[in-house]
Amino acid sequence: MRVLGMISGTSHDGIDVATVGFSLDGDVLEGRVGYTASTPYPDELRARLVAALPPAETTLGEVCVLDTLIGQSFAAAAASAISLGGPVDLVVSHGQTVFHWVEGAHARGTLQIGQPAWIAERTGVPVLSDVRIRDITAGGQGAPLVSVLDGLLLGGCEGGSAALNLGGIANMTVVRDGELFAYDIGPANALMDAVVTSRGLNVRGFDEDGAIAASGQVDARLLEVLLDDPYYRLPAPKSTGKELFHLGYVEAALARAGSQVADADLVATLTELTVRTVAQDVRAAGVSALVVSGGGCRNPVIMSGLRAALPGVDVAPSDDYGAPADDKEAIAFALIGWLTAHGLPGTVPGGTGASAARVLGTLTPGAGPLVLPAPLAGSPRSLVLT
Repeated sequence: MRVLGMISGTSHDGIDVATVGFSLDGDVLEGRVGYTASTPYPDELRARLVAALPPAETTLGEVCVLDTLIGQSFAAAAASAISLGGPVDLVVSHGQTVFHWVEGAHARGTLQIGQPAWIAERTGVPVLSDVRIRDITAGGQGAPLVSVLDGLLLGGCEGGSAALNLGGIANMTVVRDGELFAYDIGPANALMDAVVTSRGLNVRGFDEDGAIAASGQVDARLLEVLLDDPYYRLPAPKSTGKELFHLGYVEAALARAGSQVADADLVATLTELTVRTVAQDVRAAGVSALVVSGGGCRNPVIMSGLRAALPGVDVAPSDDYGAPADDKEAIAFALIGWLTAHGLPGTVPGGTGASAARVLGTLTPGAGPLVLPAPLAGSPRSLVLT
């Protein structure tokens, strides 16, 4: 079965796609990663999306417009992937998260937009969407859903391992002795991107190659203020997003620190915040290997900082495990689509904090009748990606 996974993450800069051909050999699921791509949002759409995200106020009318425009963008990306990478049996669209409702330690709701009917109409292929909410209804955080991939991919590592995704938010899955737990650590690129964009430090909206951070100095007082956020003291499982970590958050921290911080020093301090919070939690997990994916793994300041802070831990990109670091989340949603199509849960309770695993998503039929494979009696025990 060939599945196309699609996602735009918390950096909301574009759409990542990955086509994966899955086959089951006994209790081992084999996934052959084929076509992958990243399609930036049009500048006007991205600006409109950014303007509507928290803490900004918006209208239901604007949400409706964005739901359509993003759905059409996903449809175009899917059609391109199918044209260039070959036909698929199912498309899985995570869509674009615009709000993740969390109160204290509990997720209450989540909203991803990008109307899937546009994808089904454009491609003629059935679409699985709205994949997070079922986990929340079972008491989970709805995140990080990539933990189901991490558990299957890394379960055999001796000494325990952790999979770290550095997108807008940093999330981590820890796999050790047959047990798994996962949660959102805090910001990875979200705060850096907000500053780089608002101050016009790079036209691409992020600290490319960590160049800005490398040219600055960490402001100790500001870092102290940032590290004092109560979120870091919450027990796992927990989840967060740009509802908390946005530009206004940085401005409030600067006010509390009571100091003027140059642009490069501010980016350097926010980069160090990511390194400190991640390294602290990796040390606490006591693992021997850290497998890193997401845009942050291409930032040499973050990666060198993690290696320096974690002596004795093998820090490597997920490419080394068959999952291209830039495409891992899209691959994870392709996996969730395969699981749902076969009647299997797409969550691990330890990964999200749910009371039990759940089959995920809502299906939109394609051009013909909706026909699913015969349900499987049990889930695979491991995953091998090539």
